[in-house]
Amino acid sequence: MAKKSFIQGAAVLAVAGLLVKVLGAIFKIPLGNMIGADGMAYYNPAYYVYNFFLTLATAGIPVAISRMVSERVSFGQFREAHHVFKISRALMMAIGVGSFIIVFFGAEILAQASNVPGAAMSMRAISPALIFVPLMASYRGYFQGMQEMTPTAVSQVVEQVFRVVVGLSLAYFLYHGALELGAASRFDPKEIGAAGATLGAAAGAVGGLLVMLIVYFRSKGQIKNRIASERKGGPRSARESSRTILKKIIVIALPITIGACIMPIVNLIDVAIVVRRLMESGLERAVAENMYGQLSSFAGSLINFPQVLTQAVAMSLVPLVAAAFKQRDLPYLRENVQYGLRMSVILGLPCALGLFALAEPILVLLYPSQQASAIGAAPALMVMSIGVVFLSTVQTLTGVLQGIGKQMIPVRNLAVGVIAKIAITWVLTGIPAINVLGAAAGTVTAYLIASILNILAVRKYTGTYFDFVATAVKPFISSLVMAVCAWGSYQLLFALLNGSRMATVLAILFAIIVYAVMVLLTRTITKDEISRMPKGEKIVRILDKFIK
Repeated sequence: MAKKSFIQGAAVLAVAGLLVKVLGAIFKIPLGNMIGADGMAYYNPAYYVYNFFLTLATAGIPVAISRMVSERVSFGQFREAHHVFKISRALMMAIGVGSFIIVFFGAEILAQASNVPGAAMSMRAISPALIFVPLMASYRGYFQGMQEMTPTAVSQVVEQVFRVVVGLSLAYFLYHGALELGAASRFDPKEIGAAGATLGAAAGAVGGLLVMLIVYFRSKGQIKNRIASERKGGPRSARESSRTILKKIIVIALPITIGACIMPIVNLIDVAIVVRRLMESGLERAVAENMYGQLSSFAGSLINFPQVLTQAVAMSLVPLVAAAFKQRDLPYLRENVQYGLRMSVILGLPCALGLFALAEPILVLLYPSQQASAIGAAPALMVMSIGVVFLSTVQTLTGVLQGIGKQMIPVRNLAVGVIAKIAITWVLTGIPAINVLGAAAGTVTAYLIASILNILAVRKYTGTYFDFVATAVKPFISSLVMAVCAWGSYQLLFALLNGSRMATVLAILFAIIVYAVMVLLTRTITKDEISRMPKGEKIVRILDKFIK
């Protein structure tokens, strides 16, 4: 199989991820306006249950499929690669059906456990998605293993489009239909409106799965030809039993799934620790809960946004690293690990410093109706923004370690960071002058520790050494100049536009342009690396007219 660069695949996945995030925002804002806080109270528990079962099904197994397929394809074992896919597809189908049965038939119990009995209808409405999403993930893992990221990207966008269109349409018609019927309706308008919105997830899953099925059947001829050429090329490779393949999938997937559950569990622990320590420092419960809300909902949601970019890098690296490691092609492996870490820093640092420089303006732009809370959350966002670059490196190096079969190490490293986080949060949050910023500092510390330990592990197991200047210094200089320009331009535009929120938008656009220029001037990104991106050669030809 020809060697590929992960950059092109990462770029495709990153663009798709950004579109999915934007579509998600388009979905939630009108939905909240339509069914209100009461309706969202029925919607949210259903999504929490859905995401829990989805994490169990899809956090680790697609990575295992991707890695195992890539290893076999790298040696021309196309028949075995397809066998891995068929076994994993059956496994994902079984998990999906099991999850559907639990959620659909246990909806009342789960809704009662969440203290929102009215969420049962939404849970039933979303349960069919638990059949289709794992099945879709098996196809994605197969194509990712062959280092083809476009099918995954297209299916992600189609899935979200279906979810938004169908979910909002059903919510609108069901909600207004129940309203018009009034007392004659069997259902509460907000309850059935929320159920219609969650049913959009099932529609999205069907849409995304259809895309993967179309791609798969269109590729069936090529897959059969590869298997046939393998047979003609010499003796068949020994066929692994289904039990052996299942065992390997579980060994790879289980630690990854555990790792994916660590931070959500810690966030639940955070609720108890932060609110309790704030109250012990002398604050009323209502004030403490409000401050925690600013930390988690306002600052926390923004910190998660840059993950879309770095997660794309990690997903693209896993199959490539797995193939290179299996073939013992260490120079190629190290080259791509170095590129991967550099790309995560190049993407993460500007997000970190940009959020730090424009924390308050960005929050006020996004939450205009809750301006006081947005301003109050700005200091927490400034602290948490520092952790963005560490989270970026954690994600990328976790992908590397998963690719070389050391999937338990990043789980252990994150667990060490989490222990430190809990201790720091407990101590600092109880200090009145620090309060909720202590929890933000604890989160940053967790990612810093995990990042350092991951770097040491990657160096140990791959022998990769990182150029500090190229990896850290150049991106930092470019990001620092960008952040200063962002802050300065915002101050100027804010004065010129009489306090308009458009000043924030223009300052962000200006910052993006400044950063693009700086990475070229400092050679943070080379023209050779740009040429590997989608339409990269065309971009290089344009740049050659301005930068020699």
